[in-house]
This record gives sequence, C-alpha cells and structure tokens, in this order.
Amino acid sequence: MSDTILKISQLQVNYGGIKAVKGIDLYINNGELVTLIGANGAGKTTTLKAITGLLKPAQGEIFYLGNNIKGLPSFKLVEKGLAMIPEGRGCFTRMTILENLKMGAFTRKDMEGIKQDIEKWFEIFPRLKERAHQLAGTLSGGEQQMLSMARALMSRPKLLLLDEPSMGLSPIMVQKVFEVIYSIKAEGIPMLLVEQNAKLALQAADRAYVMDSGLISMQGQAQLMLDDPKVRAAYLGEVTS
Repeated sequence: MSDTILKISQLQVNYGGIKAVKGIDLYINNGELVTLIGANGAGKTTTLKAITGLLKPAQGEIFYLGNNIKGLPSFKLVEKGLAMIPEGRGCFTRMTILENLKMGAFTRKDMEGIKQDIEKWFEIFPRLKERAHQLAGTLSGGEQQMLSMARALMSRPKLLLLDEPSMGLSPIMVQKVFEVIYSIKAEGIPMLLVEQNAKLALQAADRAYVMDSGLISMQGQAQLMLDDPKVRAAYLGEVTS
C-alpha cells in the first residue's frame, strides 16, 4: 500500500464561468508538508475547495486514503479525517471560543479525549483560554486565526489543508501561526499549505508546487525551490541580475 494520502489527477475546476484550474496533478505523502504557492488568482484556493467538496470538479480525480472522494459532501470528508482551515478564519462569531472548539470535534464521540484536546490547545494558545467564554466575533484577527486552527485540529485530522493562515496578521502573529504549523508537522499530520508568504511556506515545507494561471508550472523539493532564482524573483521579491 502506498503511503500517499492525497492524489489529484488531471483536476479541472470552473469557478464563475472561468476555468480556474486547468488539469493539475498533485500528491501528498503521509507526514509531508506540501505547499502550493502562486500569485493571486492562480487557482490555489479553488483547488482546496475542490478537494474539500466545496466546489465540484469539471474533470479529474481526487483520491484520499486510496478512495475517490470527488463529489463527496464536505461533512462526509470531515468524518473521514480531512479538515480545512479556510481563508478569512471562518469562526462561528456568535459562539464562544469553547463552543467553537467543541464544534470542531462534532464528529467525535470520545468525550474524555475531546476534553483533553481542548486543554491541549488552551495550553498552546493561552489567550484563547483567558477568553474561553467570550464570543469569537469579539476576538482580534490573530486570535480568530488561533481559534480557527485549534478548531480544525479538534477533529484530529488525518490531512489538514490551510488556506492563507498568515493573511492580514501582524509579524508576531505570523510567527505564532508558523510555530503551530511546525508543531503539527512534528506530530506527523500531513498538510497542504496555501500561503502568500512564499518564503516562510517554502522554509516549512518538504515539497512545493508553483501554480500559475490554473496550471502547475514548477514542482520539487521546497529547499531547492527556495534557492531557485526564478522562484526568488517571482515570489520572494528578490531582484536577480
């Protein structure tokens, strides 16, 4: 049995009448952190939405844990251990922090384990513990991102997708987000990371894909991509002579 947890083959997705994803191949092995970088509008978020059942692919196949999941609804995928931290946080703003965390564990029945996980994430994010009974909508952007990450991890995912987790955050909060990403990686949870900060994403990742106008234009080991002059010029803001 292959240790590939996710395999996308010739995926095409239309979004608002536009062919946003034009036939891409991508895979993630167990324990890997793979990053997908590219300019705005390249098709990165559309790819994540197709994987998680939020958009229906026009063509192609999506295999997760060896099964074709194309067309399965999102809630079924969560039950199978596929979780996503969406762009823009997506907290339940009229629920408390504690209620949000419990919602993240809605597919689980192990009450003692849920309780332990809540305490675990409260230790990692002490600011959430301080505000446990506060409405999520009253939190700062950085605090909402912490909550969004902790809520997704409450499901004990087998694969975690992250869509722009550092967007709009202060440098200190960006650092905290990536500390958590490294700790998730250390636990062996495979991740697909879409991230505007290409340098941090490539430093954290094992492998990387560059997406350009709905197609994969480059792929390879993240460290090699970090050293590639074309990648440095296009995505790291460096001028090459």
